[in-house]
Amino acid sequence: MDQYSRNAVQTGVESASPHRLIQMLMEGALGKIAAAKGNMERGNIQAKGDQIGSAISILDGLKSSLDKEKGGEIAQNLEDLYVYMERRLIEAHSHNDTAILDEVSDLLRQIKEAWDAIGDHAAASEPAA
Repeated sequence: MDQYSRNAVQTGVESASPHRLIQMLMEGALGKIAAAKGNMERGNIQAKGDQIGSAISILDGLKSSLDKEKGGEIAQNLEDLYVYMERRLIEAHSHNDTAILDEVSDLLRQIKEAWDAIGDHAAASEPAA
């Protein structure tokens, strides 16, 4: 089952548009943060750390995907926000603070909602084939 799941993800990544890839990264980070919260609440320190580390890696990937030349101030603001979220995740890990995980999830969810709306708008404005 695990192999099937990995293959499905790989196929999804290979066929995804750049816009969809960013959505997938954001969904992945949100999932990792939720898993970290569950592990934190259960006292599973190792799994909590692994999930937070994965979320930070995903945020780093989102940060590296920014085109500051084309994105200008918006890209810079997003980079600053991703850096802030990474720092907060480290704090959540070291203080076992689920409220910080909720804060980061809320911030990332807001960015994702805006990103999703951009995709919906772009899809609606494309002519039908």
